[in-house]
Amino acid sequence: MCREHLRERPKSSKQQANPDQQQRQRRSELYRIFFYDCKPLLKKAHNPVSGQSVDFSKTQTAGWRIQFHEELKKLRKVALRLGYLNERGGHWAIRPEVLKRLLSGKVAVGDLSSDDVKYEVRQKGVDMRIGLDIASMAYKRQVDQIVLVAGDSDFVPAAKLARREGIDFVLDPMWANIRADLHEHIDGLRSVFPRPDRRDEGESRQEAGC
Repeated sequence: MCREHLRERPKSSKQQANPDQQQRQRRSELYRIFFYDCKPLLKKAHNPVSGQSVDFSKTQTAGWRIQFHEELKKLRKVALRLGYLNERGGHWAIRPEVLKRLLSGKVAVGDLSSDDVKYEVRQKGVDMRIGLDIASMAYKRQVDQIVLVAGDSDFVPAAKLARREGIDFVLDPMWANIRADLHEHIDGLRSVFPRPDRRDEGESRQEAGC
């Protein structure tokens, strides 16, 4: 994904029609890849339906993320930024699709299984780290373009700051639909990895372009 964003697109239809020109597209110079995440949940909790103890540190997801973070630390030009989980606010919640059936009377509380609930915990500090990094790069003039891969609108204040400092701010929402008003806070919209086929889900497709 990052390599594709570094490759400059032809700027005219005439250039696009020239295969030799496409093969010789210039590549921008990479400053750094910032990866934002938080450590996985490592606590134990009792499933409210089955009453069984769940050790989240031993789940496949936790093991994979820990290993993934360690591998990221070894990569050149990659900076890992970790927030934290607000474990005090963690709680069990009924999955949305199950809750809908429960409220409609299609299932009863007694019909719930241990898989119908999930433990929810919010990550904290990630948005702040994104904002600080964007502000630092913008004020120090370390880059002339920032590509943010994200699907929500929490980036808007940082994007405004970067654009005021003359930074070209591009959003890659990974083909997710974004709010119409977010277009005014970015300089380009581009998703580079293959677009998933969502026709079966009834979702509209989004055309991308810089």
